[in-house]
Amino acid sequence: MVSLKTNLCGIELDNPLIPASGTFGFGYEFAEIYDINMLGSFSFKGTTKDAGFGNPTPRIAECKNGLINSVGLQNPGVHKVLENELPKLKACFHKPVMANVSGFSVEDYVYTVKMLDSEPQIGWFEVNVSCPNVHGGGMSFGTSPEAAAEVTRAVKAVTNKPVIVKLSPNVTDIVAIAKACEEAGADGISLINTLLGMRIDLKSKKPVIANKMGGFSGPAIKPVAVRMVYQVYEAVKIPIVGGGGVESAEDVIEMMLAGASAVQVGAANLVDPMACPKIIEDLPRVMEKYGIKDLKDIIGGAH
Repeated sequence: MVSLKTNLCGIELDNPLIPASGTFGFGYEFAEIYDINMLGSFSFKGTTKDAGFGNPTPRIAECKNGLINSVGLQNPGVHKVLENELPKLKACFHKPVMANVSGFSVEDYVYTVKMLDSEPQIGWFEVNVSCPNVHGGGMSFGTSPEAAAEVTRAVKAVTNKPVIVKLSPNVTDIVAIAKACEEAGADGISLINTLLGMRIDLKSKKPVIANKMGGFSGPAIKPVAVRMVYQVYEAVKIPIVGGGGVESAEDVIEMMLAGASAVQVGAANLVDPMACPKIIEDLPRVMEKYGIKDLKDIIGGAH
């Protein structure tokens, strides 16, 4: 028998599969298709202090081996999430869930985490620092080690739950930012978020997406994700959640060999809602093929 179990910041998971925020709603939508309790966990839709209406349409552009999206932080706001979304989630998911939190100022992050902190089902906070800092000239918090560390410290001060910082790959030195978050008290690092991409429509001769550019995800970005997980694993001592282009059991093994303790699946959920169950079901076969008895033994195995 092979063991699919893994551990993320002190919480044991039945398997390493975690659908990524923004590709799985609040879980109950997918619960109509399959029993989502088979997942390790999932990261729910990015939540902000106030309701967000997202970006103008069109927001999606298909491309070879990937997808570009510019949905924006569309969500009902933390109060409505507590009131409406989490009770529906609780009815169909009986494991700790990852709360993905976004903000446009340090105070936004702190407010949202404080509001969600008393929810017993929330096991981890995944803090998305790819948001534009409205008080810092609009540059993303995640592009500066100092800004990422400031958010990390502020959030850590208002919760005892594990804080996993989700980093943007659109930087020159991912390692410096990961180390700054670790030094500021982060319990884990999640990477990567989407790359920046765009498509141009040949008929209209204009960008396909109203926002011009958007987050590029899908299988084409996996080599970048594996490289960044590998680099960060060499530099930090805290666990890593790896993701980016994962769509098979083989991809999960590769991400864990690079250094991931758990693995997120994003765009694949949008292509095939059954992507995660299929990967979980196939993991034992692939583990046996490569002589792997216990997934925990291979974390960072490529180093």
